[in-house]
Amino acid sequence: MREFNTTGLCVPERHYMVDISGRVAQMRAMVERGDYFCVNRARQYGKTTTLAALEDALAEDFTVASLDFQALGHADFATEGTFAGALAQTLLDRLAPDLPEVADKALEDLADRDPGALSLRLLFRALRLWLDASQRPVVLIVDEVDSATNNQVFLDFLAQLRLQYLTRQRNPSAPAFRSVVLAGVTDVKHLKARIRPGEATKVNSPWNIAADFDVDMSFSAADVAGMLADYEADHATGMDVRAVAEEVVAWTAGYPFLVSRVCQLVDKHDLGWDGGGVDAAVGLLLVERNTLFDSLVGKLEDYPELKASLRSLLMEGREVAYNPDQEEMSQLAMYGFVKNRGGRVVVANRIFETRLYNLFLSDEELRGGRSARVGDAASLDRGLFVEGGRLNMRAVLEGFRRTYTEVYGPLEEGGRFAEKDGREPFLMYLKPIINGTGNYYVEAQTRDQTRTDVIMDYLGERFVVELKIWRGLRYNEAGERQVSGYLDYFGLSVGYMLSFNFNKRKETGLSRVAVGDKVLWEETI
Repeated sequence: MREFNTTGLCVPERHYMVDISGRVAQMRAMVERGDYFCVNRARQYGKTTTLAALEDALAEDFTVASLDFQALGHADFATEGTFAGALAQTLLDRLAPDLPEVADKALEDLADRDPGALSLRLLFRALRLWLDASQRPVVLIVDEVDSATNNQVFLDFLAQLRLQYLTRQRNPSAPAFRSVVLAGVTDVKHLKARIRPGEATKVNSPWNIAADFDVDMSFSAADVAGMLADYEADHATGMDVRAVAEEVVAWTAGYPFLVSRVCQLVDKHDLGWDGGGVDAAVGLLLVERNTLFDSLVGKLEDYPELKASLRSLLMEGREVAYNPDQEEMSQLAMYGFVKNRGGRVVVANRIFETRLYNLFLSDEELRGGRSARVGDAASLDRGLFVEGGRLNMRAVLEGFRRTYTEVYGPLEEGGRFAEKDGREPFLMYLKPIINGTGNYYVEAQTRDQTRTDVIMDYLGERFVVELKIWRGLRYNEAGERQVSGYLDYFGLSVGYMLSFNFNKRKETGLSRVAVGDKVLWEETI
């Protein structure tokens, strides 16, 4: 019986997989054109599985030298000689039965020599002998190039491949790899070669010949639905395949590891193949430790200024312009944690975003500020908000108003108030109430410095709460209509509003507002 896989290579006979044949066909077309290109995607983004499928697709018409640089140790990159000998031995181990005799002999000679007598020049002489004698075009695929990208020998190796490519451009009969595919997290295309060993200044990239790789490796709802249809054929759960797929993609934005992990958790813990089951799986995922989340947090610790910018983006609704030349931003984008949407930085998916909210809220708890005191009060009162297994959102809003007023004092006309002064305390209040049982996220499309939509899932029930600063009756009525439209999107008839009102003549407390066929419960502070 197949299973969902989140560790290493996915094998169709053993694992439930998205159909990646379309992506592989796009990559094969690049190989046939003779492109040299990089597959640089974030960690656990399906690179190794896709390369294995590409190798299979090429096997009938090409000789494929598929290597993994993780197999080479640090010492193998110490000098040109050690690298040349190690690569020659790796090619022999991988391809010996398929190598022409002249190539086999040349590579064996390199592998047997003392590294001190070897160089990249001799290695490429052996490669040219192989390429010239081969009856079929040869494709070089190298996975996990990140293990070598900080090494000058690797940069020199790229430079030699580049020279070979340019020579073929001038003389099509010159021996060269038909295509070279380099895969890893690092964007090899933008690496720079040093002018001299030990010198920090860098010049043109040795891999600026690389063709653009525009293949979308994220999973669409249709992709996920195809995988779930295979699961449904084996297990007959009765799930609405398309609806579940859309819910998974809504949380993950199609990030391959996150898609598989959510499905794996639903299956492993028998959470149910519906929206509630997906939400429960997300809840488990958000509190687990894994290498992907460790990498995200590690990058933020490496770049404290960017962490502060992301905190402002999420907690204050402040826009951050996307700048590919800004090193920290480029790093987070390369690792798949943020992306460029219309010139603005956005967190790549809802799961990463919620994980970051939780991180920033935990930081605030440790600082022990006023919002932390709001969270402490919610922890003490948690039992008051759940009745018969259902979350009483009206009671939550009323409890928040009382606690907020006690901690921050009453809102007064002319008082200074930033958007985060409302969002952060509310999320801090909400977190201990739903923690371990429900999830929340902040709708990125409506998040700005004046309003926020918070969506919560609690035991299969969904709640929409709009947080906003009161800016007059007309603005408030427009907000009510917006919330009503949002309720239509989720198929809900009841919504909630939390208004921070500085009007002297305001009436605090909970009120019921009818908007068309919808009911809004508005709590005014």
